[in-house]
Amino acid sequence: MQKRKLGNSNLEVSAIGLGCMGMTFSYAPFPEREDSLALLRAAVERGVTFFDTAEVYGPFNNEELVGEALEPFRGKVAIATKFGFDINPDGSRGPKPVNSQPKQIRQAVEGSLKRLRTDVIDLYYQHRVDPEVPIEDVAGAVKDLIQQGKVKHFGLSEAGAKTIRRAHAIQPVTALQSEYSLWYRTPEEEIIPTLDELGIGFVPFSPLGKGFLTGKMDGSRTFEKTDIRSSIPRFAPEAMKANQALVDLLGVIGKRKNATPAQIALAWLLTQKPWIVPIPGTTKLHRLEENIGAAAVQLSADDIQQIESAALMIHVQGARYPEHLEKMTGL
Repeated sequence: MQKRKLGNSNLEVSAIGLGCMGMTFSYAPFPEREDSLALLRAAVERGVTFFDTAEVYGPFNNEELVGEALEPFRGKVAIATKFGFDINPDGSRGPKPVNSQPKQIRQAVEGSLKRLRTDVIDLYYQHRVDPEVPIEDVAGAVKDLIQQGKVKHFGLSEAGAKTIRRAHAIQPVTALQSEYSLWYRTPEEEIIPTLDELGIGFVPFSPLGKGFLTGKMDGSRTFEKTDIRSSIPRFAPEAMKANQALVDLLGVIGKRKNATPAQIALAWLLTQKPWIVPIPGTTKLHRLEENIGAAAVQLSADDIQQIESAALMIHVQGARYPEHLEKMTGL
């Protein structure tokens, strides 16, 4: 597995990471705990050194899972986690959707350190921007944690360009984590140029469009109510039928490269910038191996041009989130 550095930082990780959310959150039914532990350790054995979790995934049990699985490899892997939702120590939700008060951040980091079985967090993201707390206060709180040796790197998630600049002026931002893929390209407008200018890495979540770009779904696919995709407009039957053209495009390129649609989608992301590290999530070993294989797929300039030309003709239908979730992004 090739390695990449996130922006101008010294945080070097595998070119493809592993998003762990789906093991305990959003995509129920979940796998057995022992199966998830085995998958996480299999990822390390196959060269993955970058793992993504968050306190809100569960809450708490995703960090516990990642902490237990990766404890034997702690010196060889980088773990990213997140703070910023309003969660009480007992796991109940607080009165607000988000909470990035410095006091809350200081409380959150202690819980994450304990659950992750570590004395330092490699990359600590603000999970969502809190409109009630100046980003300067958030960056300052994380800066204090870095000075205390509890955190190595500061990150933001789903933040807008102005917010990124303001945070970066207080404490250098190592990475932004936001959605980015062939079916969600909004970051190309403002975010990626800003990251490029400031030397910040980019960690795309949902790089496979929450599974759609794998080519294993069509308009007849239905989702359990416990699966977040059941509430996402882009996964309505009519939208999936319309968006199938994008998967067909990936399939055409994949046949030529002896690769799957998912591998082409990930390989395309890797060609965009050398400081982009996607974190596809999975709970299945064969999918993990497929995703890792994308790092070896070489796309030529002609391949990229064909993808770009065809993608311009495809209008992706359906919002990426329900309205109440979309309001929590891009502040």
